[in-house]
Amino acid sequence: MALLNICIGGEFFNRMREEDRCYVDKTRFIEELLVPNQPLVSLITRPRRFGKTLTMTMLRDFFAIDKESKALFEGLAISRNTELCEKWMNQYPTIFLTFKGIEGRNFDSALARMADLLQDICLEHAYLLESQKVDAESKERLSTIKRGVSSENVMAGALKLLCRALETHWERPVILLIDEYDVPINCAEQNGYYREMVDFMRNILGATIKTNKSLKFAVLTGCLRIAKESIFTGLNNFRCYGISDEQFSDKIGFTAQEVEQLLNSANLIDKKNVLQEWYDGYCFGNTTEIYCPWDVLLYIDDLQSNPSAKPKAYWNNTSGNSIVRTLINQAQEATIKQKIERLISGQAIEEELNEELTYDVIYQSENNIWTMLYLTGYLTKTPDQPDNENTSLTIPNKEVLKIFTNTISKWFNESLKKEDLSPFVAALWSGDNAKVQETLTRILYDTISYYDSAENYYHGFMSGLIRGAGLPITSNRESGLGRTDIVAEDGYNKRAIIIELKYAREYRDLEKKAQEGLAQIKDRNYAASLSSQIREVICYGISFWKKESNVAVYKFIREEK
Repeated sequence: MALLNICIGGEFFNRMREEDRCYVDKTRFIEELLVPNQPLVSLITRPRRFGKTLTMTMLRDFFAIDKESKALFEGLAISRNTELCEKWMNQYPTIFLTFKGIEGRNFDSALARMADLLQDICLEHAYLLESQKVDAESKERLSTIKRGVSSENVMAGALKLLCRALETHWERPVILLIDEYDVPINCAEQNGYYREMVDFMRNILGATIKTNKSLKFAVLTGCLRIAKESIFTGLNNFRCYGISDEQFSDKIGFTAQEVEQLLNSANLIDKKNVLQEWYDGYCFGNTTEIYCPWDVLLYIDDLQSNPSAKPKAYWNNTSGNSIVRTLINQAQEATIKQKIERLISGQAIEEELNEELTYDVIYQSENNIWTMLYLTGYLTKTPDQPDNENTSLTIPNKEVLKIFTNTISKWFNESLKKEDLSPFVAALWSGDNAKVQETLTRILYDTISYYDSAENYYHGFMSGLIRGAGLPITSNRESGLGRTDIVAEDGYNKRAIIIELKYAREYRDLEKKAQEGLAQIKDRNYAASLSSQIREVICYGISFWKKESNVAVYKFIREEK
C-alpha cells in the first residue's frame, strides 16, 4: 500500500502544498471563476464538509498581491494557463475571512466574536498603518479596530474601510473572499436573536459589496442562498451558484474520476465499490456525480492504518443533524411518514423546492424542510427528473441512510417514554398473544419503518419496545443449543419471557414464521440458561411482515430441582 499524506480537515491551501499533503487539484476553479462578464459578487452554496474553505484559501493564495505563490501552484492545472497566471496571480490585494466561528448564545457574544475576527484581519494588514499613501483618518479608524475597540457601527463599516485602504496602498482594487457567510444567521435563528443578526449582516455586507468602489469582485460561500433576507437587495451584478447549477458543479467535492485516482495512488482500488455505496450519490448541476471529500479522505486514512477498516458515518459526527430530527418529529402526519419510509427503502419522492430559503422559515412548511435537506446534503436529485416543476429526491448513499435510521431509532425510543406500555407488559406476562399482537401492529403503523436489514430492524424495534416498557432484557445470548433473540427475567416473581423473532418475506407466511420461532425455542432448549429460581416460562414466536405481525405463545412450568 502506498501511503497518502492525508491532512484531515485541512483548510489552508498553502500548508497543504508546503507540507506535501494529499491534494486533489481543484485549481481549474480559478479559470471558471474568471469568465468574461464576471459578476461583481458570486455566492457559491454547498453542503458542509465539501471543501468550501480549502477552495477559498486556494483563491486567496492565488490572487493575494502580498504573497509569492508560484511554487504553491507548480504542477497544478492552473499553472499550465500561463497567460491567466501572469495576469492574475499575486496581482490584487485580497481579503479572506471565514464567518464559521461567529456564533454565540446571544447577539452580544456573537458580535464580540465578529470584533475578534475583524481585529485579526486588521492585524494581518497592519502594514497599512505605516503606509505613506493611506490617509491619517483611515489609519486611526483601522487602529481602533486593530485594538479590538469596535462598536456595531464601526464593525459594519470595517471591511469597506479596509478595502479602501488596501486599494489606496496597492493602487489596485480588492478581491474579497468570505467563507461560510450564513453561519452567523443560522446560529442566531437557533438562539433567538435572528432579526438583530440579519440587520447587522445586511449592514456589513451591504457596505462591503454594494457600495464599495474599491472592490474588484467578491466570492462568498455558504449552505443557503438567503437573498430574501434583503442582505443582497439592490445588488445588480450578483450571481448565486447552488448545487442545482451547472457552473462549478465539479469544482467543490470529489468527482468519481478523482476518487478513483486517489484509490489507485493508495493501492486501494478494490475499495472503490465500498466508497461508492457509502459516500457517492450526490448530483450537482444536471449530471455531475460527486463524493463528499471529508468521508473519502477519512476512510482512506483509516484503511491506511487498518486495511480491514469498515466504512463509518463520518459526516454524522460533524453535526447534530437537527434538520433530520425535525422532519422525523413531524412524522405524525401520515404523508410525511410515508415519504420518509419511501426514502429509506431506496425510492424517490417528488417535491417542490424553494432554493431561496431563509433560516427563519425553514420549519414553517413541509416543502421548506425537504428543500433544506436537499441543500444541506441529506437528499440529492435523482438522474431522472419529472417534467413538472417538482424535483425528484432520494437519499444519496449508505452514510446518510444510516443517519436517517439512527435518528429514527432515537425518535422511536424517545416516543416510547411518552406512551403507557403497562397493558403491553401485562399482556406479555399473562401470555395474551392476541393483545401483544394488537399492540405490536398498532405501534408499527404509528412509527416509521425501514427494511434495509429487516431482521436487524425488527430486533431493534422489539428490544426498544420491551426496554421502553421497563423490562430488563438480554439479547442474542448463548442459551441451550443456540442464541435466543430476547430474554426478560423477573426473579422476584420467578418468571421469564423468551422471544424468538422471524421475518416473513410474504404476508401469507406470517403465521408459519411465528410458529417456526416458537418451535426453535423448544427444539434448542433456550430455557436451559435461565436462572435456577425461574419457574414459569412464557415463550413467544413473533413474526413480522412490513407493518403486520403475528404472535404465537407457549407457556410451561419448570420442575424444581
